[in-house]
Amino acid sequence: MAGTLVDIFRVKELKDRIFFTLFWLAIFRLGAFLPIPGINASALQSYFANQANTGGGITDYLDFFAGGAFKNFSLFMMGVMPYISAQIIMQLLLVIFPKLKNIAEEEGGRRKISRWTRVGTIGIAIIQSFSVTVWADRIPNAIAMSNRTMYTIVAVITVTTGTMFLVWIGEQITKRGIGNGISLLIFAGIVARLPNATYELIKKIQLGEINAVYAIVVLIMFVAVVALVVLEQQGQRKIPVNYAKRIVGRRMYGAQNTYIPFKINPSGVIPVIFASSLLTFPLQIAQSFGVQAKWLRDFSYWLRPSGFWYNFFYVVFIIFFAYFYTQVTLNPQEISKNIRENGGSIPGIRSEKMEEYLTRVLNRIILPGSLYLGLIALIPTLVQRLFNFPSQMAYLLGGTSLLILVGVDLDTMAQVEALLKMHHHDGLVRKGHIRSRNL
Repeated sequence: MAGTLVDIFRVKELKDRIFFTLFWLAIFRLGAFLPIPGINASALQSYFANQANTGGGITDYLDFFAGGAFKNFSLFMMGVMPYISAQIIMQLLLVIFPKLKNIAEEEGGRRKISRWTRVGTIGIAIIQSFSVTVWADRIPNAIAMSNRTMYTIVAVITVTTGTMFLVWIGEQITKRGIGNGISLLIFAGIVARLPNATYELIKKIQLGEINAVYAIVVLIMFVAVVALVVLEQQGQRKIPVNYAKRIVGRRMYGAQNTYIPFKINPSGVIPVIFASSLLTFPLQIAQSFGVQAKWLRDFSYWLRPSGFWYNFFYVVFIIFFAYFYTQVTLNPQEISKNIRENGGSIPGIRSEKMEEYLTRVLNRIILPGSLYLGLIALIPTLVQRLFNFPSQMAYLLGGTSLLILVGVDLDTMAQVEALLKMHHHDGLVRKGHIRSRNL
């Protein structure tokens, strides 16, 4: 392992990419502690300290994935969640409107879709940041500015700019750093909560609120779940494909046997991120404006993260997005067309039945994979209910956070290993190789 670390810093390209990534992640963590103008930080701190005894609900959930930035009312309090919400909407529009899909497939179409996604991100960030300013007005002495209209304008502009700056940072990390930039920002926010979550757990054990034996059992279960997540994300179903002899010009190319690697969970952690974002957005709006309407207060309580209906819809949306995203990224019709055009065939399957066969295989793979994701997503609620674990530690032991941590870690390790082998060094593992995830 020590030799591998030395090799990493011997490769100049890899070293520069790692330091570039660490620099921007440090900027992200610094911005999480810079409050927006007009906010009384001490009033916020005392308010959330008193609220900790009763449970923060959606506030704790948002703060966890923002790396503590939400409760600080910082520049990056929304994180990259508005961007992810905009991506969800854009992906749905590509399926609903064929003309939009045709634009995406044209030359330069991806840039247009990316630009429209950023515009959508600005709109969603404005709505979410405005709802946060309304909610902040209900916190005693939280707003230091006497002119509330000016505060609202400044706060909305600041938070929206902070979100777009994080999107830019994510794109720069993807281009010039290591790993997927947006995923790494979410990863960094989750990891930043680990010390505080561990402290809260130890404190509860010392006070006798949690049995130490239960804590050990849950931590062992956590290690087992991580191992299962790695196996599930690396698992594949190989579809054999045979190519006949071909004559190109004056040369004859021999028959080739290969396979199509269909992963057990083709969409990776995307369904979990999409499902959580889709549920968090209306819940945040309802909680912020709940003081004006009783039905919004009832809705925010009905859809609270620890409640039955939130977790029910959470699992349903995970299964839906697993199928939806897989159909978008792995189109059986296009795969079958490419195989036929290159003179290939699947043993035992007629050419005209190839699309039907691939669709059937994908559907059989996606269902257990999506159900497994749903089970992982329910772990935080179960741990909180059964063992009285603090919410921050419960979020780390399962759900979105665990899948993101494992998925992003595998993706980043795969890129590091690829760069090492490209420069004729050994990889990170002695046997086999690490397969990258599509995050």
